[in-house]
Amino acid sequence: QVRLVESGGGSVQAGGSLRLSCAVSGRTLDNYVVGWFRQQAPGKERRWVAAISRSAGNTYYADLATGRFTISRDSAENTVYLQMNSLKPEDTDVYFCAVSESGGEFVIFDYEYKFWGQGTQVTVSS
Repeated sequence: QVRLVESGGGSVQAGGSLRLSCAVSGRTLDNYVVGWFRQQAPGKERRWVAAISRSAGNTYYADLATGRFTISRDSAENTVYLQMNSLKPEDTDVYFCAVSESGGEFVIFDYEYKFWGQGTQVTVSS
């Protein structure tokens, strides 16, 4: 059974930082693409934020995250992180991590991710 558990969300003021964690069991993350998405509300589009490739751990970012967010992986802990700096009110959303079994270097479409966490709320106030 595959389980993803996110943590680290919360409320911060604009300019602040948060580090989201995604602890995974049932899959060895070194062998899969892992991504972070955000969603404004249930039923709304899930927007891709960042991804880290299998093996080499190459990282990829959406424009909204470039220069401010960093995705990383701790193989020993089987956990992926999203360090979020210089947060803005428009970063407010529920953030999800997901695991893809796609063979690609990285994937940006939510339908290509098979396993999802429950989400963690990020709220940035001005």
